[in-house]
Amino acid sequence: MPAPPSVPYVRVVPLGGCGEIGRNMTVVETNDDMIVVDCGLMFPDEEMYGVDVVINDFSYLRQRADRLRALLVTHGHEDHIGGIPYFVKEFSHVPVVGTALTLALIKAKSREHKLGEVDFRTVVPGEHAVFGSIDAEFIHVNHSVAGACALALRTPVGTIFHTGDFKFDQTPIDGRPADFSRIARVGEEGVLCMLSDSTNAERAGHTLSERVVGEAFSAIFARARGRIIVASFASNVPRIQQVIDQTERFGRKIAFLGRSLQNVVHFASELGNLRLPPDLAMKLEQLEELPPEQIVVMTTGSQGEPMSGLARMSVRDHQRLRIVAGDTVVVSATPIPGNEKSVYRTINNLCKLGAIVVHGTDGRSHVSGHASQEELLLMLNLVRPEFFVPVHGEYRMLNAHGKLAVRTGVDAENVFIAEDGDVLEFTHEYGDKVGKTYGGNVLVDGSGIGDVGEAVLRDRRALAGDGIVMVVVAIDAEEARVTAGPDVIARGVFYLPEADGVLDELRTALRAMLESMSVESMRDVSTVKEHLRDTLAKAIYTRTKRRPVVIPVVMEV
Repeated sequence: MPAPPSVPYVRVVPLGGCGEIGRNMTVVETNDDMIVVDCGLMFPDEEMYGVDVVINDFSYLRQRADRLRALLVTHGHEDHIGGIPYFVKEFSHVPVVGTALTLALIKAKSREHKLGEVDFRTVVPGEHAVFGSIDAEFIHVNHSVAGACALALRTPVGTIFHTGDFKFDQTPIDGRPADFSRIARVGEEGVLCMLSDSTNAERAGHTLSERVVGEAFSAIFARARGRIIVASFASNVPRIQQVIDQTERFGRKIAFLGRSLQNVVHFASELGNLRLPPDLAMKLEQLEELPPEQIVVMTTGSQGEPMSGLARMSVRDHQRLRIVAGDTVVVSATPIPGNEKSVYRTINNLCKLGAIVVHGTDGRSHVSGHASQEELLLMLNLVRPEFFVPVHGEYRMLNAHGKLAVRTGVDAENVFIAEDGDVLEFTHEYGDKVGKTYGGNVLVDGSGIGDVGEAVLRDRRALAGDGIVMVVVAIDAEEARVTAGPDVIARGVFYLPEADGVLDELRTALRAMLESMSVESMRDVSTVKEHLRDTLAKAIYTRTKRRPVVIPVVMEV
């Protein structure tokens, strides 16, 4: 990557969220100062065996830590805040700046990490926060969580406008549409580069208002004769409000299941983002005293997460709540790409238990929190950027969003379909992609951060795919003879009723190989191991056409 120019410049470096859903993080850097927008996580795909979460690589920030002034957070979703505990551990001097609910959600998530003192700075939409040569203005937008903001970042070279996750909801639940006038004024002042949410860039038309969900809930509550169980994202405060409103309207009582959901309800109520009548909410044990037609339970698990409340209910593994015939279960979310199998497995299990399941967009029980094409076009026309960078989406989504920008008059050469790690540089004279830094994954497994790499994953895939076989032999190296074994232990390779016969054959082949070895070879433990590994691997492949992981253990006596 080339050295920065000597003239005033601003660099925009997406470290996550470009070409993927999740792990959103963008660096904005000037000659003397640098800020980070969001620091999210991504959940592992099916090939990342044993991995808990995926976070961003902070190498670019480490090399420039002396210029790092702040972490600005657009809103409180996991894919934007999930990596902050790991960020704060490393950059403890850096303030974390966001709206009140956003910071409350970060603090709740950080409790288990025991971070100690963190410099949290609360802003309200419309406020400015200055960090060296970068003036950051927070601008209210609508999304599926309260407190979401776009950012106008004014630098010596020009304004960088980051939309965050947004949609234009004309009838939001809290009565506060996006701040169109402020966005338009930023556009009139002139915007050098805009980064914009691309999640729904392939979806034509407008995203429906959150209020539509309330109408759907009203119809569902009116039809339900038994208990109602609603699963949604814990952070979707407008959705929680709609469930509370319908619970009150239909004379029911509500319980919240899941620590993350209870945290959000607590903080959102305290901050005035959620209206919860004091006599409406009850503990789950109290609800059991009521007839089914008076009960509502709101839970996590809309993405089929294995340990979530809804997933455990679907397999009768939940200690406090069992699904029975006549329950109405509303899955008020659509599957995140990659989660489809687990979501539909949960829905199938619920149906087997006799529940009435409303899911996806059935009856409009869910609407997206992201802008569709018409709203994306409106944002482009309000801001009128010189350069455009679609973010927050898989590559096809970024590509579709780039084409929308060209339709609104952005020069095709000024649209950058960036990938994680691309370095975009702007001066008064030019804007271009000038290099690449590392924007890869860092895998978190238990307490280990980054110590699980491709080699470990490759071994885990092999173990999962073909199993493991161990051969144990004891040898007297001085006399060059086998004193015990070979003993063969297999896991995940053979069908148990047939295993004894196969293992006997393998032992015979190994015994013959050991008897044929020369005295010199027998005295070299590493040579014995190599012969054991090769002989056992070939014998298993000949017998089964499988290639398990083979581990030879040689003990000297």
